[in-house]
Amino acid sequence: MSDTKPPRVVAELGRPETPEETAARKAENSRKHRANQTLINLVLATLASLAIVLFLVLVVVRPNGTPPKPIDYKAIASQSQPTIDSKLAVPVLPKGWSANSATIDTGADGIQTWSIGFLTPSGQYIGFVQGIKADRTWISGQLQQAQSTGKTTISGVDWSVYNHRTASDPGNYAYSLSTVAGADSYVLHGTATTKEFQALATAVDHG
Repeated sequence: MSDTKPPRVVAELGRPETPEETAARKAENSRKHRANQTLINLVLATLASLAIVLFLVLVVVRPNGTPPKPIDYKAIASQSQPTIDSKLAVPVLPKGWSANSATIDTGADGIQTWSIGFLTPSGQYIGFVQGIKADRTWISGQLQQAQSTGKTTISGVDWSVYNHRTASDPGNYAYSLSTVAGADSYVLHGTATTKEFQALATAVDHG
């Protein structure tokens, strides 16, 4: 008995298919299989991408819902005052202002500084620095040797203005103010509006 498989009878033709028809049928089946596999792979890749995006949204991007606790700069100033020769400025500001840092430091030049980082009502930043017994050379260093662009008087105090908002990358020195009062020097610098700078300058007690 022969083991040769008889030709496949095609119902549509009513006869066995020819070798050419068999080869064409197999080729078409292979093409369809490859097309199905490609579609399946595309769907799986899309699902994987969506899963990554969902992970980023739920885990990475999602805020923790707990804003950072404001720093009590007034308490820090009160605790530090006995060790400082000058009176530390403690700006009293209206609702909407908060501090995210407050420190007493001594620089490489030996000058003590009282620094407060303020977040303004508009969500911008102003850094306040009081240089204890510091001169204008210290101010220049604090402002990275930036050139003054004008003068202004705020609540009877003369301030030098450093308006560099149009610079390519001014960072936290887009706008600054500086003044010398008594033995100390004061610098304000940040990204806030001019009006907010004026509000903080008004609140600075120069001792």
